[in-house]
Amino acid sequence: MDTTSPDKAPPTDTDRAPESHISWKRFALFSVPAGAAIGGILVAMASGALAATFSISSQQFKISADEMTGQGFAQFGWIDATVRDEAVPVAVAGIREAEIVGLCQSVLTTEFPMVGPISLMLTAGDAGTPVRASDLVIDMEQMDGDAEFDNIEIGRDASTLDKGPQGLGRGQGHTDLFGMQSDVIRVENLEQTAWAASAGTFRLHNLSLGVSLGDDECF
Repeated sequence: MDTTSPDKAPPTDTDRAPESHISWKRFALFSVPAGAAIGGILVAMASGALAATFSISSQQFKISADEMTGQGFAQFGWIDATVRDEAVPVAVAGIREAEIVGLCQSVLTTEFPMVGPISLMLTAGDAGTPVRASDLVIDMEQMDGDAEFDNIEIGRDASTLDKGPQGLGRGQGHTDLFGMQSDVIRVENLEQTAWAASAGTFRLHNLSLGVSLGDDECF
């Protein structure tokens, strides 16, 4: 009996792997050690053992940029919480000093009956002078782009990260969490979906802010 398997047909378009991108929401979930329950983390946050910077809203926002360059990058998975104590897994990314060319930030609100969706959009750094930020921290769910890292460390304990903003990820509450860091990060064609952002300083050259009816987002 001939058991030789026939030659495989060449792969079709549907057989090929999809274009790669980073799903930070899924990454953040896997970054929490297997023995740690999300409910336990929320209890610790509520009791002050793991203090969150602020309670996030229930709305995401989008960020895009032609190019972002950062000095001192650190990142780890974490759990944010809304005012209703709802758990939101995120990837916390911090940069000590960042320059952003062609920044766009947008928020889409759809909860206005009889009016329809309302869009808020901010743009800056597109007239020859980039946006500059210090101690920039973004709690994100997803990021796409072409990235390059200098002297990257992957899998470092988040409680020992020392290249990002001062104090980011350090402390007992972050022990055993997966972290990564690098001296420099460069991202072209950046697209992020985020829940929160903060910075020590944020300088926006050629700032433009507008609100409009309809769906008008950065991407």
